[in-house]
Amino acid sequence: MTATTHQQKSSGDNGVLYMALELGWSQWKLAFVSEAGQKPRQQTIAARDLEALQREIVRAKARFGLCEAARAVSCFEAGRDGFWLHRYLGSIGVENRVVDSASIEMNRRARQVKSDGVDVQKLLSQLVRSETGEHVRWSVVRVPSVEQEDGRQLSRELETLKQERTAHRNRMRGLLASQGVDLKIRRGFREKLPLVKLWDGSSLSEDLRSRFEREWERLELLEKQIADLEKQRRDRISQAQEPVSQIAQHLCKLKSIGLNSAWLFSGEFFAWRQFRNRRQVGSLAGLAPTPYQSGDRLHREQGISRAGNERVRNMAIEIAWAWLRFQPRSQLSLWFQERFGKGGSRSRRIGIVALARKLLVALWRYLETGEVPDGAELKSI
Repeated sequence: MTATTHQQKSSGDNGVLYMALELGWSQWKLAFVSEAGQKPRQQTIAARDLEALQREIVRAKARFGLCEAARAVSCFEAGRDGFWLHRYLGSIGVENRVVDSASIEMNRRARQVKSDGVDVQKLLSQLVRSETGEHVRWSVVRVPSVEQEDGRQLSRELETLKQERTAHRNRMRGLLASQGVDLKIRRGFREKLPLVKLWDGSSLSEDLRSRFEREWERLELLEKQIADLEKQRRDRISQAQEPVSQIAQHLCKLKSIGLNSAWLFSGEFFAWRQFRNRRQVGSLAGLAPTPYQSGDRLHREQGISRAGNERVRNMAIEIAWAWLRFQPRSQLSLWFQERFGKGGSRSRRIGIVALARKLLVALWRYLETGEVPDGAELKSI
């Protein structure tokens, strides 16, 4: 088929423009084709230059003989840039897919060339194969709405602030230990600094004491911000005016589920994901088993996949321990005690991961159908 014939054919049925984006901080690499087997048209634009992006889409359609109304399909890897670009592309009529970079096929036979140009061509090839009916084993990320994404900010900010608070406390303890001083980091710490005596009876040096004072000021600020956010979270759960707080309030009715876990489970998991079965619940949390069996080799388990939401996974394991303590007569606790309770510490650690997966599934059913987990108790109001 000649180029002229191809252009006329593409223009007649509108055709499809395929676009892949490799997103960097200072520049973006774009690659376009209109069908499989074509040499990609590559262009580089300044990062976040949306006018230039639209111009390149128009030029690419003209280059491949597509009319302006031709369908455009794009993709880029999930990462630091989040989902704002996905929403923008949708607003200008481009069908976009956000792809999990860990799911993209790689040739494992030899050392790979790594550059933005190679990466964007690989991504484009996968997109064309996927859109033309070929089965491509890659994972397309489910993009949350603006409201759903905003519902995760409070718990994530609290997590960050608590990590910073721990870092401040550990740094102050380290500084105290370096001087051979044992001073509790609590209320009144600043007033006690001038009274601290070193091993030789001398006081803290002026610069070191000033550093402690500045560290204490930052720690007080963190404590205030954490308290404010926790109050805001309590108020939102009690009012229950949004899906995140409504689901969190429902979860809080169960013993062993507190505000921290309820809000995280809701915002990161249940408030914006629709599950079809229990396997999807376990998989999204990264708690799915990964069996290994090849030929005549002995079948064994490699542990959990760890491919899902790390925050939910860590919290689920923490709540599984709390479930054993506060819901000892539930069927889940009895199952754990029967199967792992008499084992050693390693057996119990393995069992608690299995319990965490079962517990997430039970919570999902509780939210979907109102079915309280077997033998579980609700909090007395």
